[in-house]
Amino acid sequence: MKYAPIISKFPHFLHGGDYNPDQWLKHPKAIDEDFRLMDLSGCNTFSLGIFAWTSYEPEEGKFNFDWLDKIMDRLAKKGYNAILATPSGARPAWMAMKYPEVRRVKRDGQREPYHDRHNHCWTSPVYREKVNIINTKLAERYKNHPALGAWHISNEYNGECMCDLCLKSWYGWLEKKYKTLDNLNERWWTYFWSHNYTAWNQIDPHDGCVDALKLDWSRFITWQCCDFMKHEIAPLKKLTPNAPVTTNMMGFFNGLDYWRVAEVCDVIADDAYPSWYKPDDNSGMGSYLSMVHDMHRSFKGGKPFMLMESCPSATNWQQYTRLKRPGVHKREMLQTIAHGADGTMYFQYRKGMGSCEKFHGAVVDHVGHENTRVFKEVAEIGKIHRKLDDVIGTSTAAEVALVFDWDSRWALDFSQGPTNANKKYVETCQSFYRPFWNSGVSIDVIESISSFDKYKVLVLPMLFMIKKGVAEKLTKFVSNGGTVIASYLTGIVDENDRCFTGGWPGCGLRKLFGIWNEEIDGITPDDKQQVVAIKGNSLGIKGKFKAYDYCEQIHLEGAKALAVYGKDFYAGKPAVTVNKFGKGKVYYVAARTSDDFLKDLSTAVISEMKVKRILSEDLPSGVTAQMRTDGKREFVFVFNFRSKKQKIDLGKDKFKDMLTGKTVEGRLKLEADGSAVLERL
Repeated sequence: MKYAPIISKFPHFLHGGDYNPDQWLKHPKAIDEDFRLMDLSGCNTFSLGIFAWTSYEPEEGKFNFDWLDKIMDRLAKKGYNAILATPSGARPAWMAMKYPEVRRVKRDGQREPYHDRHNHCWTSPVYREKVNIINTKLAERYKNHPALGAWHISNEYNGECMCDLCLKSWYGWLEKKYKTLDNLNERWWTYFWSHNYTAWNQIDPHDGCVDALKLDWSRFITWQCCDFMKHEIAPLKKLTPNAPVTTNMMGFFNGLDYWRVAEVCDVIADDAYPSWYKPDDNSGMGSYLSMVHDMHRSFKGGKPFMLMESCPSATNWQQYTRLKRPGVHKREMLQTIAHGADGTMYFQYRKGMGSCEKFHGAVVDHVGHENTRVFKEVAEIGKIHRKLDDVIGTSTAAEVALVFDWDSRWALDFSQGPTNANKKYVETCQSFYRPFWNSGVSIDVIESISSFDKYKVLVLPMLFMIKKGVAEKLTKFVSNGGTVIASYLTGIVDENDRCFTGGWPGCGLRKLFGIWNEEIDGITPDDKQQVVAIKGNSLGIKGKFKAYDYCEQIHLEGAKALAVYGKDFYAGKPAVTVNKFGKGKVYYVAARTSDDFLKDLSTAVISEMKVKRILSEDLPSGVTAQMRTDGKREFVFVFNFRSKKQKIDLGKDKFKDMLTGKTVEGRLKLEADGSAVLERL
């Protein structure tokens, strides 16, 4: 399948970054130099005005857009795109002083002073009015401007407010959802510690003993954010209906359910700042970053996304400001494209002279010219982009999907037990994702209420919560021939965070999985448990594997054991099982195991289900392959995450190197931290 370009008038990769000319208005020569350097850098798209509110409106009701007019006109003259931002991420000091209600109230009841950014109340009528005014003025002024390509609303939405306005909104949200207090009390199980509520305003989000309350407060924060986003978007859509709207997400940020945020956006955008800290092998970070990208591609069913922020050199806020070694920047940008991005952007285009991000990496360094290593690497990416126009709009044909569900993550985190030291939801998802990634298999990262229809294999790491309809969908999926790989702590609670009764996994999954999970043993760090493969098991897995953190005590109820525990009072009892159901199978991993076991399991399932691998031969350690296609042409990206040269066996296939034009067959040679883009012939 092929999608339209992110900016319809521009069928090329978006390349550029956050540009803040409002910080340089007293330094016009720097702005002139910026435009000269744009041509040399290969940049073509710039995010403008993200934190420029005071430059727009230095006093209440007194506006100045003259400086932005000049920037927009200069961008248009060069044929560049502006992703014009709404400035709500940081309101002016005059507003915070005159209208205290726009400042958030913290959990301790204190109203925040004017400081930092992202500390505005989403409920405040005053703030909403001011945002509507500034957004309307921007849309009115630039609705027909040739440089306008898209809208960037606010920046990295996050946080909570506990002011009276927000609490009133919270009570109303609860009443709309549950209708009656009797219904809420039953679904939240408030009988515990005499927490039966008799009035809506008794429901205090500070209360930590009702797990469902904490879960719903997180859902409310997401709803509140999305409602504010819709308020921001309304004047933009009214005046510029054809300009797409996006906002920049932050990977697996815990504070918002990005599945809901994605519903409000036309285009998905993410900020990614990987830390390439390992001196010899960075495949762990490479796998993690790929999973993030796969999720953002999956938010819109495979529609290409964009990387709104990345860093071409070293950040200033990470633990170590490690420079990107030769080849790493190129690999990172191509990796983003390989997983579905049609734009790679930076924070930031030019480094600021002062304040807290003055040392954050940028395309244009403090020295102010093009003769830097980083600038040359950015310019190289600009040249590469122009060679890859045929990749624009192509999609990823994934036969495997991994479920990443914010509600399940929150419910697990908020629960006291089972075992509190090592829940590690994101890490567990990554451990089940990585073996497929290592094998060069395309993966979608979806939520539990997504469609399962197009996949052969579904991976359910710690799907703690089973929402309405999900068990039925899983049953249909397996009955029709699909394979499920599920882990420990799957099927424990319903969507209200109430434990299923009648045996785990609940909600009908006990029959589908063919097991009963009776107990969960929390393994201490000094304990040593093993998972031992049963001789002659159906997947051909052999050997003993480390087990840690969780060891569930399960009983076979139709399933067959593939591996058993090796030690303690439950030695010899099932640890990994398979259950045939209809035309499909369910594999259940009852213990947190070492990566080598998950590798063997995934490799066997890939073979059993005839899942397409992007390259036919096994990949060396530290190498992965990804693919984009329009249904006819296949574009294969190959990456080396190790600091040594590697050779990749291409089997019998022939390829064209899209960067050199040369034919490649037999073996592909990759430099240390190297990358290649091939078209299958």
